[in-house]
Amino acid sequence: MLSPRFRLLRSVASLTTRTFSLGPVSLQGKGLDMSEGNAHLLMSNVRNRLREIVGASTNWRDHQQALADRLSLSNQLAGSQDELPVRRMKDSYIEVHLPLGTDPTLREKYLNYHKGVRFGRILEDLDSLAVLICYSHTHNKALPRSPLSIVTALVDKIDMRKHIIHPDCDIKFTGHVTWVGKTSIEAKMHMSQYHDGAYTPVLDATFVMVARDPENKRAAFVNPLKPEGPEEEELFQQGEINKTRRIELSTASLLKVAPTAEERKIVHSLFLNTLDTKTVSFRSRVLPPNSVWMEDAKVKGLEICHPQERNIFNRIFGGFLMRKAYELGWANACAYGGCRPNLVAVDDILFQKPVEIGSLLLLSSQVCYTQGKYIQVRVHTEVLDPLTRQHNTTNVFHFTFVTDKDIPNIVPQSYGESMLYLDGKRHFNQTLESQKYTTPRVLVKTSEFFFYPKTAREVDQASATSRRQRAAAGRDPAQSIRSVPTTDPGCCRTRDETFYSTERYDITADRWEFVDPYPVNKYGHEARS
Repeated sequence: MLSPRFRLLRSVASLTTRTFSLGPVSLQGKGLDMSEGNAHLLMSNVRNRLREIVGASTNWRDHQQALADRLSLSNQLAGSQDELPVRRMKDSYIEVHLPLGTDPTLREKYLNYHKGVRFGRILEDLDSLAVLICYSHTHNKALPRSPLSIVTALVDKIDMRKHIIHPDCDIKFTGHVTWVGKTSIEAKMHMSQYHDGAYTPVLDATFVMVARDPENKRAAFVNPLKPEGPEEEELFQQGEINKTRRIELSTASLLKVAPTAEERKIVHSLFLNTLDTKTVSFRSRVLPPNSVWMEDAKVKGLEICHPQERNIFNRIFGGFLMRKAYELGWANACAYGGCRPNLVAVDDILFQKPVEIGSLLLLSSQVCYTQGKYIQVRVHTEVLDPLTRQHNTTNVFHFTFVTDKDIPNIVPQSYGESMLYLDGKRHFNQTLESQKYTTPRVLVKTSEFFFYPKTAREVDQASATSRRQRAAAGRDPAQSIRSVPTTDPGCCRTRDETFYSTERYDITADRWEFVDPYPVNKYGHEARS
């Protein structure tokens, strides 16, 4: 679900400018807050900002000198977390724009063959933004360069809120730190896109970053985080819950412990369904109808890691690894289902080891679980040392896709494939549990009337009606919907002005469920009696 804090931050970021904008109506995909005269941090400048923070060079030939210069920053590291000043969540809040509707040249970089947006590029942007958010949290004005090396440790979750990302509409990213350990930081990000006169949510992402010393050899302390108010306290506690959940999942990994009794029954049932009834043999196996052997649902790839794909610490950029893994996983799901799949979620991406420049990166994608229209894909990446012939795992990626038709069942043969099947089933069930109810649609009081929509079409109808009324009265139609005047410049919604819709979508049952509209406070929480 969309974090409560994001509902406030999205309100402040996306609604304020539309409330006080008096200019002409923007083009279809050009956000009003991207009009001329409004200065915003662009995604193309995020990597440059990161280089400035750590003092990295843009030239590969200078990387050795840049590394030597960073070694001198080790004495600026804190000896304990108590030595560092406390930070607030708003200290790390960042808003970044991707002007696809404004910049046709940039659009070419993100455009795919199907006239949509390359999601692998979005993964790269999310990874860069997460690092910048964490550096904003640890920023020390007294130091010209940060002594910390902040890298991605885990992509905890990326939940898609809509399948269609328009290639000609501006995109906005917002995010901030929500939880901090001694050396690790959790950052939550929200992506929305300007379409039909308003920003609508596209995805929510949770990344876990770790701080290292300038040589990236040992852990380094980060600033503690102090929540302000019950809403931020809840966000922080959710971070603690996420940490506990990750520990429990690691402890219960099928690489460490045996499957549960229920899972053993599933494996045995799969085995019985593949026995040849004409023979009495454990070795005679027959593929059931409308099924595919797991061995036949693999796609592999290889990447030579060139300096062009390096990060600010002269290792291969984690976003590049995610993009390549996603594109391979998508291709596998597309070939398996025989149609174009849509991404539902990215789950539990673990960065086990950094990938050095010049490495041979082997990628292997495997369809490991299927259910109805859903395809669970696991992508395993490893580095091959051509001299020693040794393979070292660097990353494991989990992607959940959905198609517009039922797809064949995946069937394991060996015990190892059965463990992959169970692992995929676990990740799929976690995805459905977290996405059982998509984020409720929020509608603020329009300029003319209150309206509690039941469907997205009714939202559009209300928006169009309000625009026509304002245009007929000689007022700016762009301010018609989600435009709430307020005397508080830090908030565009109040407890009495924001309401959830009267229906929510159950993704597991594929239907809308009625819920009574209820007011929320400025952080997006239900009003408590």
